[in-house]
Amino acid sequence: MTPSKANHTNKPVTDKPENFEQAFAELESIVAQMESGQMTLETSLAAYQRGNALLQFCQQSLAQVEQQVQLLNERNQLVQFKSNDE
Repeated sequence: MTPSKANHTNKPVTDKPENFEQAFAELESIVAQMESGQMTLETSLAAYQRGNALLQFCQQSLAQVEQQVQLLNERNQLVQFKSNDE
């Protein structure tokens, strides 16, 4: 097994965040660092790869939560959430 290539935060690209909030905070940090323009090309590529993995994690987390959300209808009964996209 080969070691994962570390990014600018010394975390391997494959490290899974513990939760949505941690992933989102790390993603914000990566974006700020990339926008600063102070990263080398290699570091920028590693940061982009990590950011992409974090973005996918966040999107999956939100999709899972959306499926679990329930709303009360007019008779105070729980009903499954339906997005406007359906």
